Parts: sequence; structure tokens; C-alpha cells
Amino acid sequence: MNTFELGTDGPRVILVGIDGSDTSLRAAAYAWGLARRQGSHVVLVYVTNPGAISTMMPAASASVIEAGEEVATDLRAQVEHFAQTTHSPVDYTFRTEYGDAAGVLAKIADEIRADAVVVGASTQAGHRFIGSVALRLVRTGRWPVTVVP
Repeated sequence: MNTFELGTDGPRVILVGIDGSDTSLRAAAYAWGLARRQGSHVVLVYVTNPGAISTMMPAASASVIEAGEEVATDLRAQVEHFAQTTHSPVDYTFRTEYGDAAGVLAKIADEIRADAVVVGASTQAGHRFIGSVALRLVRTGRWPVTVVP
């Protein structure tokens, strides 16, 4: 018996990684449309990573956390505005988490039993060498991952 199949014709829960970049906002819009058509629940997750420097400099840590909270507040407001102005009602949840984006998204996808994961393509050149969030999620291999350009 396959543990992935939950007896549905389409995804019931779609996890979206959102960070404010153009590609992540397109990923959210893609997932929103898919959820509208399939009657799915969308879980939008913003992951902020205070980083190693902030742990070595406590004063910097507070600033980094505050900046991450400001981004999360802005993203939440954008999602709420979109949800209110669109004629496509979708059941959604917005979450803010701390840590490594790929690791946090994988943990949440397992926790919520996501049927699909949607992320925006990375625009950072260094990710060709160290691996993007999308590539790391694909390599995890537990859910279909859609990467939106």
C-alpha cells in the first residue's frame, strides 16, 4: 500500500514557500489558482533565518529578527489583501517560522501532510553550486514539488 495516496483526485493541502521575491509571489498565485480549482487548503510559509552572525552578535540578532517580522507582517498583509480582493475564495493559513528554509518547509510539509509543495525558483547565482531550496525539497522526495519561474 502506498502511504502517499490519501484517496483524493487532487491535492487537498498545498504548501507554499513565500519570501517576498517575485518568484515566490508567482508561486503563491499559482498555488492559489490550483487550490481554487481543486478545493484545496493553502498553507503559505515565510521562513526567516537569523543566521550565524546574529548568534555571535546579540545586538544584531534583535535587528535581524525585527526585520524578519516586518517582512512577515508585510507578506501577511499582501496575502490578506489578495484574499479579500480576488473573486477566488480559497481556504488558507499563513505561518512564519525560523530556521533553514528547506528544512523548515520539509518539516511543515510532513506535519500538515501536504500533497504538494510549491516554491519560486531561486534567483541567486550561488544556488547552482550549493543547491536552492527547491532543489533540496525535490531531493527530499516525499511530495511533488512545483518550481515556479
